[in-house]
Amino acid sequence: MRIEIPEEKKLVHQMLMPIRWGDMDAFGHVNNTVYFRYMEQARVEWITSLGYDVAPGDASMLMINGFCNFYQQVSYPGELILKTFIGAIGRSSIDLFTSMSLTTAPDVIAASGGATMVWVDLKTNKSAPWPQHVLDHLR
Repeated sequence: MRIEIPEEKKLVHQMLMPIRWGDMDAFGHVNNTVYFRYMEQARVEWITSLGYDVAPGDASMLMINGFCNFYQQVSYPGELILKTFIGAIGRSSIDLFTSMSLTTAPDVIAASGGATMVWVDLKTNKSAPWPQHVLDHLR
């Protein structure tokens, strides 16, 4: 099953990610699970670029689901362009999407995926409305 990435989304971050030798599996291409680590790193860099710490405090943005669509195999050596987009912003959640392309073929999407992130009060372990200062960054 392929999950469609919505057309309406806003580019909020871009980064380069080297493909490491250890990212590959016995078939000689990047293992599917590693793409989730690439998307995680893109989310972490985006969040820290906003001035937030990813270490837990009293509240944090947590992932509640994730997916990845694979279009083209990639392997070492290489470098990926990871682009992070935001989609719908809810009361306490946001949809994030990441596209991954090789720097040698930036217009060809190798994989794309996404995650739903929720603002959580870590004292109660319940979702909470976005604080205004976070909404200001998201909008």
